[in-house]
Amino acid sequence: MTYIPRKAQAQFEKLLASPKVTIILGARQVGKTTLVEHALQGRKALFLNLDLELDQRRLEAAATLAPDDALLSLGAPEVLVIDEAQRLPQTGRIVKGWHDAHLPLKVILLGSSSLDLLDCAAESLTGRNEKLYLPPLLFPEILAAQPWYAPVFSVEQLQEQFAPQLRALLLPALVFGSYPEVVTRADKVEVLANLAADYLFKDVLQLGLVKTPGLIRKLLQLLAYQVGAEVSVSELALTLGIARATVDRYLELLEQTFVIFRLPAFSTNPRKEIAKSHKVFFWDTGIRNALLNEFSLNPLRADIGRLWENWVVAEVAKQNLLSGRRQELYFWRSRAGSEVDLVIKEGEGLRALECKWSERKAASRAFSEHYGVQVEVVTSARPLVMLLPER
Repeated sequence: MTYIPRKAQAQFEKLLASPKVTIILGARQVGKTTLVEHALQGRKALFLNLDLELDQRRLEAAATLAPDDALLSLGAPEVLVIDEAQRLPQTGRIVKGWHDAHLPLKVILLGSSSLDLLDCAAESLTGRNEKLYLPPLLFPEILAAQPWYAPVFSVEQLQEQFAPQLRALLLPALVFGSYPEVVTRADKVEVLANLAADYLFKDVLQLGLVKTPGLIRKLLQLLAYQVGAEVSVSELALTLGIARATVDRYLELLEQTFVIFRLPAFSTNPRKEIAKSHKVFFWDTGIRNALLNEFSLNPLRADIGRLWENWVVAEVAKQNLLSGRRQELYFWRSRAGSEVDLVIKEGEGLRALECKWSERKAASRAFSEHYGVQVEVVTSARPLVMLLPER
């Protein structure tokens, strides 16, 4: 598979120089292993995949030995990479022992579920780990990989001189998403179909907390239809015929395995604003479309507005995840019905975005009048500077 350079590469290389354990988290197939393999070229590294029973046994056998002997039994690598680390609950305890023994070893844990890895491994490694979150490809990464792109281009040059090329990238990004294998393969629909099958939800199913796996797919399909709208957990529970608490638990699991994320409502005045609602978005719009088996590249497709909103919000959320979640993300709606799709809060600063596939609709002025913040309109014809590669 063609390697697309990642913005996370520089962050990861800094973490490599740290004596602490590095934990890389992200959904399955977002490129965690590829990122690490690319950075470790020329280093003596050992990769163990705990999805494989043989590798599990090898790690467990090493853990029974004294730390120095354990390292020798593994071939005395400079770097030990443990993939799918959440599959073995004692991974954190094992790695903690080796770290505290000051072995000449850099340990990297990769996990596709924040649930067990953060609750177990990171708990054991408190004060001994640094985390990096890897989302699917950012649009700037896809753009920077194009043969016609050069980093010296200004935003104005890109929009004026390369409008056809940008349009040719943008709609497929909305429809097929940005998983690396999907971006680089010609058979995108087939790859997405495999990803959206049980493989993507493997962590949820392996936890044993989901008694009827078909419910997860039905729930996700309902959420796919409701992207961009406020989600009622009670309505979801009624439609699925299960308890509200069960739906809440499933949503939590899907968030912790990086399939979806939720935006709460922004509010400083609960009397006039909706303060307890949530919207649900998919980290990858290709997964959303695969769940609905809807891969039309028609820019007039009926759901283009909702799809565009999910894509823009996810791009911002992916950049925020990669930067260590420095920003708080919300949507806003007043009781009078005025809306803003995305409110970004960083410290005391606010930024407001309205997602419009077409330029024919203007953004609501209510938010600007109340908070003194100009609402930026993101359209398909005018990508934001923040969505383009850094200079």
